[in-house]
Amino acid sequence: MDKRYQVFVSSTFADLKEERRRVIQTLMEMDCIPAGMELFPAADEEQWAFIKKVIDDCDYYLLIIGGRYGSTTSDGISYTEKEYDYAVQKGMRVIALLHEDPDTLPVNKSDIDQVLRDRLSKFRDKVAGGRLVKFWKYSEDLAGLVALSLTKTIKTYPAVGWIRATGENNTELLQQINDLRRRNEELQKRLEAIGPIPRIDRNVLAQGEDKIQLSGTRTHRNMKTSWQSEASWNEIFSFLGPDLYQYQHEDSVNRLIAQYLLRRDQLTFEKAELSDDSLKTTKIQFIALGYLTVEPLTTVAKTTAQFWMITPLGKQILLNIRSIRRKSDSTEKKAVGIKGT
Repeated sequence: MDKRYQVFVSSTFADLKEERRRVIQTLMEMDCIPAGMELFPAADEEQWAFIKKVIDDCDYYLLIIGGRYGSTTSDGISYTEKEYDYAVQKGMRVIALLHEDPDTLPVNKSDIDQVLRDRLSKFRDKVAGGRLVKFWKYSEDLAGLVALSLTKTIKTYPAVGWIRATGENNTELLQQINDLRRRNEELQKRLEAIGPIPRIDRNVLAQGEDKIQLSGTRTHRNMKTSWQSEASWNEIFSFLGPDLYQYQHEDSVNRLIAQYLLRRDQLTFEKAELSDDSLKTTKIQFIALGYLTVEPLTTVAKTTAQFWMITPLGKQILLNIRSIRRKSDSTEKKAVGIKGT
């Protein structure tokens, strides 16, 4: 079938006009349909809803990162990062092209504000974590990188694509639908054979302010030493939960928890990680509590890895833990010198 794939091109705009032009030209030469929303103001929820719809209609997501973080939303996240997070959440195949040395870019292509520079650095680390990325230095590099990366991605992970509607009976498409129907019936029979999965009474499980001892190793000045730390389940989930709104590679989760505990305990380190037993215990407990799911997903390197994602129940628990309450009426009255009734 003559398919055309739609590719969402995400980047900052003012500093990457030439780079985007080359990438879009390459996509068109590959018979792909480029799509991108950087020309729209994207300043309100209505516009963001439209951007999400465009991403939903795309088959692949192509991200270009230069030396700017980009304009931010009301919560301090750039629209480029917000688009990326949404694409990852949707499970789209991501092709990431990062400038190899953004510090060498001229001022008109870089962020001067240190806060934005720090956010860009964290965004780059997040994109590079758990997936292979390609690095570019000159705009001329991008055409070749896009052609090679996208061709390989399409071959390895073929998407739905777009097919011209001709009204003809498409035998191949009907065959695919029939194959999917048979597979669905087989999976349904397997589930029925397994029977209902026994539920665990969460009330008997350690949770909330109950404590757990975690251990691991840290490296400082080329010396590797062991450490132990105690934390409540609420403290761990309160710190980790916001990062689980998108899939997180298990190795990244390991480092996040270890680094948080060491910083809290004021221990110096260049590298830190949990012990295998501590990581497994934390994972199983949060799964048993219903706070997260763990799925085996294929990485860009064609390997299978464990990825963590927060559940709807986990989101409710996180909101209860981390949301900030208003002061009570009596407290407010006391603060302004009014006697309570």
